[in-house]
Amino acid sequence: QGFKDNLHAVFCLAENAVGPRATRPDDIHVLYSGKTVEINNTDAEGRLILADGVAYACKDLGADIILDMATLTGAQGIATGKYHAAVLTNNEEWEKACVKAGRNCGDLVHPLVYCPELHFSEFTSAVADMKNSVADRDNTPSSCAGLFIASHIGFDWPGVWVHIDIAAPVHAGERATGYGVALLLSLFGGASEDPLLNLVSPLGCNGDSPHEEMERDSKRRRLV
Repeated sequence: QGFKDNLHAVFCLAENAVGPRATRPDDIHVLYSGKTVEINNTDAEGRLILADGVAYACKDLGADIILDMATLTGAQGIATGKYHAAVLTNNEEWEKACVKAGRNCGDLVHPLVYCPELHFSEFTSAVADMKNSVADRDNTPSSCAGLFIASHIGFDWPGVWVHIDIAAPVHAGERATGYGVALLLSLFGGASEDPLLNLVSPLGCNGDSPHEEMERDSKRRRLV
């Protein structure tokens, strides 16, 4: 698509099968970030390799913008529904950009609460840097799952980190929807030479003119 910037795609894949090296409760893993993780839930396995993926992007690729996308939590469908993916990010501008990109392309997105100072304590461990699953499943588990991933690049990391949980909108009944492809193209389209992607991208443009905003507001009023 003619991207001008240095763009990498890191696929975080693992064989999720039972075997003699399978993860067990109470195991302690040293992840690629160097942080230790106590396993208190073997079903919360995807975040372990996603954490390695973002750490690799930071340490080895030197990325200044990291976006991870995965079918991570069943709680996402409860938090934002089956039509909107959930976005969690350390950057307000990118949060707004994700929402706008979703509206432009049809892959809808809605923000989650980003509050590591209150929520990361859900992973407190007496024997490791963190556990891999929350203590209280009623305390925004989708947000917490994203925070687990972010902790492996650090909450003080100066770059842009975006986490998109697409667990619910990737399927409709027994069929896959292909959710996510259009969203990424729209979100990063401003870095492309493709004029259509430039048009739908919410980043790298000057935004709507005052006349366009007034016209849209007028249409909203008529619709109401």
